[in-house]
Amino acid sequence: MNNIIKTIATLAFSTMLLTASDFEIDKTHSQVSFKVKHMMISNVQGTFKEYDAEIEFDKKTMQFTSLSAEMETKSVDTGIEKRDNHLRSADFFDAKKNPVITFEMTSYKGDKEEGKMDGNLTIRGISKAVTLDVEIGGVIKDPGGLIRLGFVLEGKIKRKDFGLKWNKLLEAGGLAVSETVKLTIEIEAIEG
Repeated sequence: MNNIIKTIATLAFSTMLLTASDFEIDKTHSQVSFKVKHMMISNVQGTFKEYDAEIEFDKKTMQFTSLSAEMETKSVDTGIEKRDNHLRSADFFDAKKNPVITFEMTSYKGDKEEGKMDGNLTIRGISKAVTLDVEIGGVIKDPGGLIRLGFVLEGKIKRKDFGLKWNKLLEAGGLAVSETVKLTIEIEAIEG
């Protein structure tokens, strides 16, 4: 009986992979960003300018079958050069020794509009399991005949879990930088 169940599960998974399509990120309509509290009273926002991903998405079931992404740490941009250089230093990303941040999806559960994506996030060589909330904007055919997919990934991580330990205790009390980092990845991708 167990062999029959395994065979059915394998066939179902194989069928799902056959209907999935590869999508490439349209960087003119996408953004990889983060937000962290500064002095615990306001937010500092930043982006990674250089990134890429391999995305497999089943348009019929509106399910992700695979997603792996890479962001270049040296491309971090908060709009302030001095702060960006500090983020690239050994206090934070240590960009020379750790040139990329990676994410590898391990599972996805959701419907046609939203879901949860589990995966392994690696920063500074430290990998941790994370769960991201997914909002699917939809799939359309644009005026030029290209098939486009839109989606947003959101989540929170504890930066110390990834070796991003730098902080400063303020004279008035409290920390200069929050331990929680909010991630927002907005993607528009084209079927390739």
